[in-house]
Amino acid sequence: MSVSFFDQFMSTTYLGIPLIALALTFPSILYPTMTTRWLNNRLLTLQGAFINRFIHQLLLPLNVNGHKWATLLASLMLFLISLNMLGLLPYTFTPTAQLSLNLGFAVPLWLATVIIGMRNQPNHALGHLLPEGTPNLLIPMLIIIETISLFIRPLALGVRLTANLTAGHLLIQLISTAAFVLLPLMPAVAILTATVLVLLTLLEVAVAMIQAYVFVLLLTLYLQENI
Repeated sequence: MSVSFFDQFMSTTYLGIPLIALALTFPSILYPTMTTRWLNNRLLTLQGAFINRFIHQLLLPLNVNGHKWATLLASLMLFLISLNMLGLLPYTFTPTAQLSLNLGFAVPLWLATVIIGMRNQPNHALGHLLPEGTPNLLIPMLIIIETISLFIRPLALGVRLTANLTAGHLLIQLISTAAFVLLPLMPAVAILTATVLVLLTLLEVAVAMIQAYVFVLLLTLYLQENI
């Protein structure tokens, strides 16, 4: 039986339980919960400082109406970071490498920003489809192009996250396979390959965090256009 490198991205089951459901619920037990004490411990204080700093940076370009999204965006950010980081561990399943899951996050949130814009300021929301001062001959073409670009946004959100994580996981698996194959044949080359693997793993840790931040940041920019 031949094993493909892409088998790691298949949603498998174990004892009748889908691993994607288990992977989605596992991050919830990693973060400490708030207590009723007056003073929190160091871990809770560090977690609160990180969340407050992230929300402050994320909501800077938004007005007061956009601050209602603070809890949702912060929760999504922490959730995506947890899934991406846990997917780098050996013998784990990465749910965010599935395009269907990423689109499940991207489409409803993007649609919510569009609905908010159409409800609160329809003229301004529709004005994005046609830049001011456009020649009359280009008006139909620009409206079609801007409409297509509007509907491509959720697809771009999901594909960007999926493609970055998939490419990183494939590179790690390819380089680790090469290191194991070269170890008995050319130990020096195998050691060099293992060094590259360690550096690539550190890069993937940064990519896992950056891609989660970019996903939420783009949602914030879409929200900014509609409020």
